[in-house]
Amino acid sequence: MQPKKTLLVIYYSVTGGTEQISRALIKGVKDAAVEDTLVAKIKLAPETLPEDVLTASAYVFATPENLGAVSGLMKDFFDRCYYPALDKINGRPYATLICAGSDGQNAARQIERITTGWRLRAIADPLIVCTHAQTAEAILSPKTISAEDLLRCEALGSLMANGLALGVF
Repeated sequence: MQPKKTLLVIYYSVTGGTEQISRALIKGVKDAAVEDTLVAKIKLAPETLPEDVLTASAYVFATPENLGAVSGLMKDFFDRCYYPALDKINGRPYATLICAGSDGQNAARQIERITTGWRLRAIADPLIVCTHAQTAEAILSPKTISAEDLLRCEALGSLMANGLALGVF
């Protein structure tokens, strides 16, 4: 029997949007019914350690867009884990989730640059959920992600689960 693979979802959320899309992705993983071959773990970025990164088979990086960039605590995760994992996780698959008030493109670019340095392999384009929050009040208020966007996240989770279970990536 082959050992189970681990999908590690690393996220940070202030207003609940990024947590919702991360949990929707996990639901998609669980709905794929691959429990015998895959374990899905979800961790807050500040609690994620280099050994979590080193022992995972695949990753999802989920962040809010803050001031047109990844959140500070997601950046902190990358700062703490980058060098301990460098050249030790080459080729592993990953996906990106971004909860954005505008377009989320710069946050996606930042993650792409970091994962390029880690030599990870993107299995999908960044999934960006746009809340259109543009005022201070809207940006700071709790988010409710639409059912349609949550389904997109579930589909990505299912894709990752099945791809890992089948050995496609």
